[in-house]
Amino acid sequence: MARVALVTGGTRGIGAAISTTLRDAGIKVAANYAGNDKAAEAFTAETGIPAFKFDVSDFDAVHAAAAKITEEVGPIDIVVNNAGITRDGTLARMSKEDWQAVVDTNLGGCFNLAKATFNGMKERNFGRIVNIGSINGQAGQYGQVNYAAAKSGIHGFTKALAQEGARFNITVNAIAPGYIDTDMVAAVPANVLEKIVAKIPIGRLGHADEIARGVLFLVSDDATFVTGSTMSINGGQHMY
Repeated sequence: MARVALVTGGTRGIGAAISTTLRDAGIKVAANYAGNDKAAEAFTAETGIPAFKFDVSDFDAVHAAAAKITEEVGPIDIVVNNAGITRDGTLARMSKEDWQAVVDTNLGGCFNLAKATFNGMKERNFGRIVNIGSINGQAGQYGQVNYAAAKSGIHGFTKALAQEGARFNITVNAIAPGYIDTDMVAAVPANVLEKIVAKIPIGRLGHADEIARGVLFLVSDDATFVTGSTMSINGGQHMY
């Protein structure tokens, strides 16, 4: 029987690449999205992957959606916490609302999805959780104290939860992408983006499918001895 994966933020950008890559590997995929109905409908029509609308920062909505996906698609074996938002600004200009929205979505979403699926994984003695962090959670970034804090928190969350899941055959890992050619990065002013690319040793932006292949490895049987790790896919921009 095919494993079932839930990919949050799974209908656009990196998430869409992850969803289709897992599907092509024979995994049944459910893709989450937050608000763009038109894009989600187009994604499902093109890929055949069902899309489920809910806010990952809403604890109760996540639990209701997990129950619905379990009923309609099957028990959730794999969770890819990819959903994320930005509300950039220097600390002086950042509102409490901008801080909280980013932390609640980017980091709180990981907690909510784990709470909704972890017990089922334990009962079935199998689980794979992959949390999408960021190079900016490792190195920091001017004007992103909320985003950098949330993404850095993901890396700590990953290491702690991996210790809880190990004896139940549940692996928990993270991927920290660098700058990838998605709509989010396309919104960066051209002169700023040029400076960013100049700092990447490989000399280009990454591609969404390169992140997706990293996720596929971490959920595959080839990675059964890998847990609590963070895979940096950033073209050499940040090494540690």
